[in-house]
Amino acid sequence: MIGLPHSGRVFLHTPATDLRKGFDALSGLVTTAFSQDPTSGHLFLFVNRRRDRLKILYWDRDGLAIWYKRLESGSFQIPVVARDAVAIEMSPTQLALILSGIDLFSARQRKRYQRPKPKAEKSVGAPL
Repeated sequence: MIGLPHSGRVFLHTPATDLRKGFDALSGLVTTAFSQDPTSGHLFLFVNRRRDRLKILYWDRDGLAIWYKRLESGSFQIPVVARDAVAIEMSPTQLALILSGIDLFSARQRKRYQRPKPKAEKSVGAPL
């Protein structure tokens, strides 16, 4: 079984993406939409218009890798975002729920402690 790397940060490109794009085009989207380095080790998600296909671009030790999933029926449910949002940061748990087909609206996380982020850290979008 092939598993995704356990990266601390997950970013979602919210507009529909033409998933015929390969490594170079998706890397360009990472640079422009997320203002991130594709070799950072973070996971960058892209979905098509019908939300039945998903690509994840990530750096895997010595090169870029793409993980691609096509659903035979149904669609991926992505978090609700502002209409003008281009990119958001999600938690690895949210990614696992999306890939498992769990309804994000009915799933609720109980309150947990979160260490405050340093003020110098720049974030893309608001974490959900």
